[in-house]
Parts: sequence; C-alpha cells; structure tokens
Amino acid sequence: MAGVRGQGRKFDVDAALDKAMFAFWEHGYEGTSVSVLTSAMGINPPSLYSAFGGKEKLFFATIDRYLATRGDFMDRAFAEEPQAAELISRLLYEAASHYTDESCPGGCLITSSAVGVTDANRSIAERLRDMRNANVLLLSERISENVADGILPSSWDPVDTSEFIGVVIQGMSQRARDGSTRNELERVADMALTALGPVSNSITNQLN
Repeated sequence: MAGVRGQGRKFDVDAALDKAMFAFWEHGYEGTSVSVLTSAMGINPPSLYSAFGGKEKLFFATIDRYLATRGDFMDRAFAEEPQAAELISRLLYEAASHYTDESCPGGCLITSSAVGVTDANRSIAERLRDMRNANVLLLSERISENVADGILPSSWDPVDTSEFIGVVIQGMSQRARDGSTRNELERVADMALTALGPVSNSITNQLN
C-alpha cells in the first residue's frame, strides 16, 4: 500500500498497521497507549491522528489488517469448506497452528485484546464480541443446512454444537497465550472432534 505523509516523509501504512497490531495484540486495547503506538510505529501523535483518526479507529484498522493477514484462516475456512464437519476440523487444527505461531504474541487478537475494559471502552469489547458471535452463528447456520440436507445426523444440534466449538476455539486462544504448544492444542482438537462423534472422527482420521 502507498505510504502517507507523516513527520515530513511518507510512511508505509501496512507496515505501520502491522506494528500497531502487534502492540494491541500484546498489551490489549486499554494497555496500549498512544505513546506506545507511536513508538512502535515510528511516527508522532499528530501523524497517527492525521493518518488513522485516533486510537480507536487505528485499533479497528488493525483488526481489519489482522483479518486480512494473520487471522484470515477462519474466513478462508468458511469460504472453502461447505460441509460443517470438515469446516470444524479445519478450524480447530488451523487454530492450533496459528494461535501458537511464535512470530506473534499468540492466541487470537479479536479474542484477547479487549477481554476486560472500563465502561469508557465498553463499545470496543462489544464490537469484538459481535465479531466472535457472528462466527458462532455462521457455523450454526452451516450445521443446520447440513442436517437438513442429510449430510449430518440430527444429533448435531446446530446451536449446541456451534457453541461447543466456539468455546473450544476461544479456549485454545487463551491456552496459546498461556504457553500451550501446537501439539497440545492439536490434541484438544482431537478430543473435541471425538466428542462430536463418528462423522467428525472419520474426517480426523482422513486428515491424519
């Protein structure tokens, strides 16, 4: 992406967003001050406000950047896997891989960056909550379609199953932040798929 003017010179927007993303990812929204951001991005406060409109707008620009880069595996999985069982397997194992990537702070930026906020930033947490809930709802709809088409057994309750997977994936994010390895989280994925029964178990065996 072309640079924008700042401090008498142009700076690369994508590179600056990556640095801001890592700062928010590591410290959380409230723990990342403007001074931390400008230091990480190599720009001054006026340049930050001129280019991004302030801390909150910068934060959601980094969320967009995350979803287009390091966090794109979920959107790609939903787009490329029409069957819910394969989709769930892919989400679980790719989460185990991406969340434990040692080149980043670990876990999921959308899950960890605003877990606890003051009332002044409640809207930040609510927007991220809505993003997470949207994925759970999307998975529920995919399961419902597959059950109606006879691809999945009726024992796969769409709401309960999607809620279960959402809990597992968000838990994997936190465990990655706490130091769990990829191998450990892949074993969690194995156990989650076993809990769903023979349909997902057969898919797991094919993947392995």
